[in-house]
Amino acid sequence: MQVRNFAPTTQRSYVHYVADFAQYFHRSPEQLDLEAVRQYQLHLLEECKFSAASVNTCTSAMQFLYLTTLEMPWSKEDFARPRVEHKLPVVPSPDDVHRLFQHIPGIKNRAALMTCFGAGLRVSEAVSLKIPHVESSRMLIRVEHGKGGKDRYTTLSPGLLEVLRTYYRIVRPAGEWLFPSCRPDHHISSGVLQRACSEAWQLAGLPKRITPHSLRHAFASCLLDNGVDTRVIQVLLGHSRIDTTARYTAVSPTKIATTASPLDQLLADLKKSTRQRRQA
Repeated sequence: MQVRNFAPTTQRSYVHYVADFAQYFHRSPEQLDLEAVRQYQLHLLEECKFSAASVNTCTSAMQFLYLTTLEMPWSKEDFARPRVEHKLPVVPSPDDVHRLFQHIPGIKNRAALMTCFGAGLRVSEAVSLKIPHVESSRMLIRVEHGKGGKDRYTTLSPGLLEVLRTYYRIVRPAGEWLFPSCRPDHHISSGVLQRACSEAWQLAGLPKRITPHSLRHAFASCLLDNGVDTRVIQVLLGHSRIDTTARYTAVSPTKIATTASPLDQLLADLKKSTRQRRQA
């Protein structure tokens, strides 16, 4: 996995699933076969109540173990995967986001979560920002080693720049990290922001759960409502495929609410014809 430059989170996840797989059967995976993999998948689905996406991650770990590490004479088709239901993301409204930010504990957490919303960053990308990545002269934020190890630029709005400058003047972060932890040579963890966001969501009393990733969804939805081209949003979010970005057109409340229904035209025609008959 290191040779193939897998992300550290992917490596930890694969090792976790393979270790749990071996512990479940009390045998080395080298002594198990495809039937054991299927039994373990059913165990995760039926007993552990894992989601299809989580089971698929486990399946990827098993597939890598047997086809790459152990070089078994099997194929990818031998590793069945449960169908994943395609659900629309929950997108908070601007008013909900405003109420959330009023209850976020700590100026560092607030600035980092505002960066998630203001620049459309994943939480892992926000916490790993370095001070030189905020390029105020060009009004850009450089994202290094995003999902898939890709670098990209995203927008730095005047409002976000003001937030980050105020945060910097107050906190004066030492070292290279924009959002350092208690140890200056480390940045804060994603879990810190996730807990802060969850706490703020509960304090705000909002009906829909908001996570740091929800703020990224809200960023994309607001841009779409403001008429920004989908391909521009794709670049800002760092999506490899346009269809991933296009799903926001299905959840944008403004776009949906302003879409004319053919029933309106039909009713208008009926009213017009009725008036004409009465006048005749």
